[in-house]
Amino acid sequence: MIRVLLADDQPLVRTGFRMILESEPGIEVVGEACDGADAVRQAGQLRPDVVVMDIRMPVQDGISATSALAPGTKVLVLTTFHLDDYVVSALRAGASGFLLKDVEAAKLAEAIRVVAAGDAIVDPAVTRRLLNRFARLPAPSSPAQGGAAALNGLTPREVDVLRLVARGLSNAEIAAELVLTETTVKTHVHHLLTKISVRDRVQLVIYAYDAGLAGPS
Repeated sequence: MIRVLLADDQPLVRTGFRMILESEPGIEVVGEACDGADAVRQAGQLRPDVVVMDIRMPVQDGISATSALAPGTKVLVLTTFHLDDYVVSALRAGASGFLLKDVEAAKLAEAIRVVAAGDAIVDPAVTRRLLNRFARLPAPSSPAQGGAAALNGLTPREVDVLRLVARGLSNAEIAAELVLTETTVKTHVHHLLTKISVRDRVQLVIYAYDAGLAGPS
């Protein structure tokens, strides 16, 4: 059973999400929070698997609340705002997913299952904007602080895989590009996540650009 905490300052929104999710098998809504501080407090008490987090809330916003959650707590950000800065800030804070509030009910439940399983999901409406934002930034002349040391800990093949992950390629596409099996690529991605200490491949993309490993094509 996936335990979910809803964090939104609008009671009607929380009620609507609860009704949607409680009709889904394998998902249980264990609590509702009215602001970011309340979400952090309840998450510490209830230990949910996934927090569905709004961004703009009183007392403490969803981005700072995401940063304050205990490690291992998965966060799915739902918001009416799709500005690039919100997407990037939410992902940097540790969120594993970003969806707009007009998402279909079935896709919301699917996203919660994806995030609970340890994967990342970003709404297709903002994925291209996110990657294009990074692609427009000039690559740093040298890796970001701490980036060089981390890259030095990677094998040449892991660096190759990281570059292709940053281009948005799937494991199957990376396997074809590097003439590897998809299983081998999955292993390399797992090693990258461990060595760089990030949660998912979305944050690998951010890291690759921050470290100067990838830039505009």
